[in-house]
Amino acid sequence: MSSRTSVLGFPRERWARAPVLWGVLCAVAALAWALTARSAVSMGNGPGTMGMGLAAFLPLWVVMMSAMMLPSVGPIGSLYLRGVKLRSSGWVRALRVGTLVAGYLAVWAAFGLLAFLAAWGAGRLADHAPRTALWVGAVILVVAGAYQLTPLKNFCLKHCRSPLGFLLHFGSYAGRLRDLRVGLYHGAFCVGCCWGLMIVLVAVGVMNVAWMAGLAAVIFLEKTWRYGKALGVAFGIALILLAAFVPWHPGLVPGLHAAPQQMGSVALAN
Repeated sequence: MSSRTSVLGFPRERWARAPVLWGVLCAVAALAWALTARSAVSMGNGPGTMGMGLAAFLPLWVVMMSAMMLPSVGPIGSLYLRGVKLRSSGWVRALRVGTLVAGYLAVWAAFGLLAFLAAWGAGRLADHAPRTALWVGAVILVVAGAYQLTPLKNFCLKHCRSPLGFLLHFGSYAGRLRDLRVGLYHGAFCVGCCWGLMIVLVAVGVMNVAWMAGLAAVIFLEKTWRYGKALGVAFGIALILLAAFVPWHPGLVPGLHAAPQQMGSVALAN
Protein backbone atom coordinates (compact mmCIF):
# COMPACT_ATOMS: atom_id res chain seq x y z
CA MET A 1 0.00 0.00 0.00
CA SER A 2 1.28 3.47 -0.86
CA SER A 3 2.56 5.67 1.94
CA ARG A 4 0.01 8.25 0.80
CA THR A 5 -2.88 6.02 1.84
CA SER A 6 -4.02 4.54 5.10
CA VAL A 7 -6.52 1.85 6.02
CA LEU A 8 -9.07 1.06 3.28
CA GLY A 9 -7.47 3.56 0.93
CA PHE A 10 -8.21 6.77 2.82
CA PRO A 11 -5.59 9.47 2.09
CA ARG A 12 -3.47 10.03 5.19
CA GLU A 13 -3.54 13.77 4.73
CA ARG A 14 -7.33 13.81 5.17
CA TRP A 15 -6.90 12.47 8.68
CA ALA A 16 -3.82 14.52 9.50
CA ARG A 17 -5.51 17.91 9.16
CA ALA A 18 -6.46 19.60 12.43
CA PRO A 19 -7.25 16.50 14.51
CA VAL A 20 -8.76 18.68 17.24
CA LEU A 21 -11.38 19.98 14.82
CA TRP A 22 -12.15 16.43 13.66
CA GLY A 23 -12.59 15.47 17.31
CA VAL A 24 -14.90 18.39 18.06
CA LEU A 25 -17.06 17.77 15.01
CA CYS A 26 -17.34 14.07 15.81
CA ALA A 27 -18.18 14.84 19.46
CA VAL A 28 -20.95 17.23 18.43
CA ALA A 29 -22.22 14.66 15.93
CA ALA A 30 -22.20 11.97 18.63
CA LEU A 31 -24.29 14.19 20.91
CA ALA A 32 -26.67 14.86 18.03
CA TRP A 33 -26.96 11.10 17.39
CA ALA A 34 -27.80 10.54 21.05
CA LEU A 35 -30.54 13.19 20.94
CA THR A 36 -31.88 11.79 17.67
CA ALA A 37 -31.95 8.24 19.01
CA ARG A 38 -33.75 9.42 22.13
CA SER A 39 -36.36 11.21 20.03
CA ALA A 40 -36.78 8.12 17.84
CA VAL A 41 -37.42 5.94 20.89
CA SER A 42 -40.03 8.31 22.30
CA MET A 43 -41.74 9.03 18.96
CA GLY A 44 -41.26 5.85 16.99
CA ASN A 45 -41.14 5.93 13.21
CA GLY A 46 -44.12 6.33 10.97
CA PRO A 47 -45.54 8.22 8.03
CA GLY A 48 -45.39 11.96 7.61
CA THR A 49 -44.24 14.28 10.37
CA MET A 50 -45.84 12.07 13.05
CA GLY A 51 -47.87 14.96 14.36
CA MET A 52 -45.01 17.44 14.55
CA GLY A 53 -45.63 20.99 13.44
CA LEU A 54 -42.98 23.06 11.71
CA ALA A 55 -41.78 24.58 15.00
CA ALA A 56 -41.02 21.11 16.40
CA PHE A 57 -39.84 19.56 13.15
CA LEU A 58 -37.15 22.09 12.19
CA PRO A 59 -35.06 21.92 15.40
CA LEU A 60 -35.17 18.11 15.24
CA TRP A 61 -34.18 18.23 11.57
CA VAL A 62 -31.15 20.42 12.37
CA VAL A 63 -30.11 17.98 15.09
CA MET A 64 -30.46 15.11 12.60
CA MET A 65 -28.38 16.96 10.01
CA SER A 66 -25.73 17.68 12.64
CA ALA A 67 -25.56 13.98 13.40
CA MET A 68 -25.40 12.89 9.77
CA MET A 69 -23.35 15.62 8.14
CA LEU A 70 -20.84 17.17 10.56
CA PRO A 71 -18.24 14.36 10.38
CA SER A 72 -17.97 14.89 6.62
CA VAL A 73 -17.29 18.63 7.14
CA GLY A 74 -13.86 17.73 8.57
CA PRO A 75 -11.73 18.15 5.41
CA ILE A 76 -13.22 21.56 4.53
CA GLY A 77 -13.22 22.76 8.13
CA SER A 78 -9.64 21.68 8.65
CA LEU A 79 -8.40 23.59 5.62
CA TYR A 80 -10.36 26.63 6.67
CA LEU A 81 -8.95 26.40 10.18
CA ARG A 82 -5.44 26.50 8.73
CA GLY A 83 -6.25 29.74 6.93
CA VAL A 84 -7.93 31.22 10.00
CA LYS A 85 -4.83 30.47 12.10
CA LEU A 86 -2.91 32.99 10.00
CA ARG A 87 -5.33 35.79 10.89
CA SER A 88 -6.62 35.06 14.40
CA SER A 89 -5.98 33.01 17.50
CA GLY A 90 -7.63 31.46 20.54
CA TRP A 91 -11.35 32.01 21.02
CA VAL A 92 -11.56 34.25 17.96
CA ARG A 93 -10.41 31.35 15.78
CA ALA A 94 -12.91 28.99 17.41
CA LEU A 95 -15.70 31.54 16.93
CA ARG A 96 -14.87 31.93 13.24
CA VAL A 97 -14.93 28.21 12.58
CA GLY A 98 -18.12 27.95 14.63
CA THR A 99 -19.70 30.64 12.44
CA LEU A 100 -18.78 28.60 9.35
CA VAL A 101 -20.51 25.54 10.82
CA ALA A 102 -23.54 27.66 11.74
CA GLY A 103 -23.80 28.89 8.16
CA TYR A 104 -23.50 25.32 6.92
CA LEU A 105 -26.30 24.10 9.17
CA ALA A 106 -28.45 27.12 8.25
CA VAL A 107 -28.57 25.85 4.67
CA TRP A 108 -29.69 22.44 5.88
CA ALA A 109 -32.29 24.14 8.10
CA ALA A 110 -33.65 25.90 5.00
CA PHE A 111 -33.77 22.55 3.22
CA GLY A 112 -35.68 21.30 6.27
CA LEU A 113 -38.60 23.52 5.24
CA LEU A 114 -38.91 21.52 2.03
CA ALA A 115 -38.41 18.27 3.95
CA PHE A 116 -41.26 19.22 6.28
CA LEU A 117 -43.62 19.91 3.39
CA ALA A 118 -42.63 16.64 1.70
CA ALA A 119 -43.08 14.63 4.91
CA TRP A 120 -46.41 16.31 5.65
CA GLY A 121 -47.60 15.49 2.15
CA ALA A 122 -46.38 11.92 2.53
CA GLY A 123 -48.40 11.54 5.71
CA ARG A 124 -51.54 12.86 4.07
CA LEU A 125 -51.06 10.56 1.10
CA ALA A 126 -50.51 7.54 3.35
CA ASP A 127 -53.78 8.29 5.15
CA HIS A 128 -55.99 9.00 2.16
CA ALA A 129 -54.46 7.08 -0.75
CA PRO A 130 -52.32 4.29 0.71
CA ARG A 131 -51.87 2.38 -2.54
CA THR A 132 -50.81 5.48 -4.42
CA ALA A 133 -48.47 6.33 -1.56
CA LEU A 134 -46.55 3.10 -2.13
CA TRP A 135 -45.93 4.00 -5.76
CA VAL A 136 -44.85 7.47 -4.69
CA GLY A 137 -42.41 5.85 -2.28
CA ALA A 138 -41.00 3.78 -5.12
CA VAL A 139 -40.63 6.91 -7.26
CA ILE A 140 -38.79 8.69 -4.44
CA LEU A 141 -36.26 5.87 -4.24
CA VAL A 142 -35.82 5.87 -8.02
CA VAL A 143 -35.29 9.64 -8.08
CA ALA A 144 -32.80 9.43 -5.22
CA GLY A 145 -30.94 6.59 -6.87
CA ALA A 146 -30.95 8.16 -10.33
CA TYR A 147 -29.59 11.45 -8.96
CA GLN A 148 -26.55 9.56 -7.69
CA LEU A 149 -25.67 8.89 -11.34
CA THR A 150 -26.07 12.43 -12.68
CA PRO A 151 -23.37 14.95 -13.70
CA LEU A 152 -24.80 17.50 -11.24
CA LYS A 153 -24.29 15.08 -8.37
CA ASN A 154 -20.74 14.46 -9.52
CA PHE A 155 -20.06 18.21 -9.85
CA CYS A 156 -21.22 18.91 -6.28
CA LEU A 157 -19.39 15.87 -4.95
CA LYS A 158 -16.14 17.07 -6.52
CA HIS A 159 -16.45 20.27 -4.50
CA CYS A 160 -16.77 18.28 -1.28
CA ARG A 161 -13.94 15.90 -2.22
CA SER A 162 -11.55 18.69 -3.29
CA PRO A 163 -11.13 21.16 -0.41
CA LEU A 164 -8.32 22.96 -2.25
CA GLY A 165 -10.74 24.32 -4.86
CA PHE A 166 -12.95 25.47 -2.00
CA LEU A 167 -9.98 27.22 -0.39
CA LEU A 168 -9.19 29.10 -3.59
CA HIS A 169 -12.80 30.24 -3.91
CA PHE A 170 -13.33 31.65 -0.43
CA GLY A 171 -9.94 33.39 -0.56
CA SER A 172 -11.73 36.27 -2.29
CA TYR A 173 -14.30 36.66 0.52
CA ALA A 174 -13.93 39.62 2.88
CA GLY A 175 -15.88 41.44 5.59
CA ARG A 176 -17.51 40.55 8.87
CA LEU A 177 -19.81 37.95 7.34
CA ARG A 178 -17.01 36.13 5.57
CA ASP A 179 -17.12 33.02 7.77
CA LEU A 180 -20.90 32.80 7.54
CA ARG A 181 -20.73 33.16 3.74
CA VAL A 182 -18.17 30.37 3.56
CA GLY A 183 -20.48 28.10 5.56
CA LEU A 184 -23.47 29.00 3.39
CA TYR A 185 -21.44 28.41 0.23
CA HIS A 186 -20.24 25.00 1.34
CA GLY A 187 -23.67 24.10 2.69
CA ALA A 188 -25.26 24.89 -0.69
CA PHE A 189 -22.86 22.52 -2.45
CA CYS A 190 -23.47 19.90 0.21
CA VAL A 191 -27.23 20.10 -0.27
CA GLY A 192 -26.64 19.85 -4.01
CA CYS A 193 -24.60 16.72 -3.38
CA CYS A 194 -26.84 15.02 -0.82
CA TRP A 195 -30.44 16.16 -1.28
CA GLY A 196 -31.25 12.99 -3.20
CA LEU A 197 -30.16 10.85 -0.30
CA MET A 198 -32.08 12.99 2.18
CA ILE A 199 -35.41 12.59 0.39
CA VAL A 200 -35.06 8.87 1.05
CA LEU A 201 -36.00 9.73 4.65
CA VAL A 202 -39.40 10.90 3.42
CA ALA A 203 -40.03 7.39 2.11
CA VAL A 204 -38.52 5.37 4.95
CA GLY A 205 -39.57 7.72 7.76
CA VAL A 206 -37.85 10.81 9.09
CA MET A 207 -37.10 9.08 12.40
CA ASN A 208 -35.72 5.89 10.87
CA VAL A 209 -32.39 5.80 12.73
CA ALA A 210 -31.11 2.71 10.90
CA TRP A 211 -31.56 4.38 7.51
CA MET A 212 -30.12 7.63 8.87
CA ALA A 213 -26.98 5.81 9.99
CA GLY A 214 -26.64 4.05 6.65
CA LEU A 215 -27.11 7.25 4.66
CA ALA A 216 -24.65 9.10 6.92
CA ALA A 217 -22.05 6.39 6.30
CA VAL A 218 -22.54 6.62 2.53
CA ILE A 219 -22.26 10.42 2.62
CA PHE A 220 -19.11 10.33 4.73
CA LEU A 221 -17.44 7.72 2.53
CA GLU A 222 -18.48 9.49 -0.66
CA LYS A 223 -16.67 12.62 0.48
CA THR A 224 -13.57 11.16 2.11
CA TRP A 225 -12.82 7.70 0.68
CA ARG A 226 -10.79 7.29 -2.49
CA TYR A 227 -13.49 4.93 -3.80
CA GLY A 228 -16.30 7.17 -2.57
CA LYS A 229 -17.58 8.13 -6.00
CA ALA A 230 -17.92 4.47 -7.03
CA LEU A 231 -19.68 3.70 -3.74
CA GLY A 232 -22.18 6.49 -4.39
CA VAL A 233 -22.95 5.11 -7.85
CA ALA A 234 -23.40 1.58 -6.48
CA PHE A 235 -25.70 2.87 -3.74
CA GLY A 236 -27.77 4.75 -6.30
CA ILE A 237 -28.25 1.58 -8.34
CA ALA A 238 -29.20 -0.29 -5.16
CA LEU A 239 -31.91 2.30 -4.39
CA ILE A 240 -33.37 1.90 -7.88
CA LEU A 241 -33.45 -1.87 -7.48
CA LEU A 242 -35.03 -1.57 -4.04
CA ALA A 243 -37.78 0.63 -5.49
CA ALA A 244 -38.97 -2.29 -7.65
CA PHE A 245 -40.04 -4.18 -4.50
CA VAL A 246 -41.82 -1.30 -2.74
CA PRO A 247 -45.34 -1.63 -4.25
CA TRP A 248 -45.55 -5.24 -3.02
CA HIS A 249 -43.67 -4.77 0.26
CA PRO A 250 -45.12 -1.70 2.02
CA GLY A 251 -42.87 -2.17 5.05
CA LEU A 252 -39.94 -0.93 2.98
CA VAL A 253 -41.37 2.61 3.04
CA PRO A 254 -42.84 3.24 6.51
CA GLY A 255 -42.74 6.97 5.77
CA LEU A 256 -45.51 6.41 3.23
CA HIS A 257 -47.26 3.46 4.83
CA ALA A 258 -49.05 3.23 8.15
CA ALA A 259 -48.54 -0.14 9.84
CA PRO A 260 -51.75 -2.07 10.59
CA GLN A 261 -51.58 -1.35 14.30
CA GLN A 262 -51.10 2.34 13.58
CA MET A 263 -54.11 2.43 11.22
CA GLY A 264 -56.16 0.64 13.84
CA SER A 265 -55.18 3.19 16.44
CA VAL A 266 -56.19 6.04 14.11
CA ALA A 267 -59.56 4.38 13.44
CA LEU A 268 -60.23 4.01 17.18
CA ALA A 269 -59.23 7.60 17.77
CA ASN A 270 -61.72 8.74 15.15
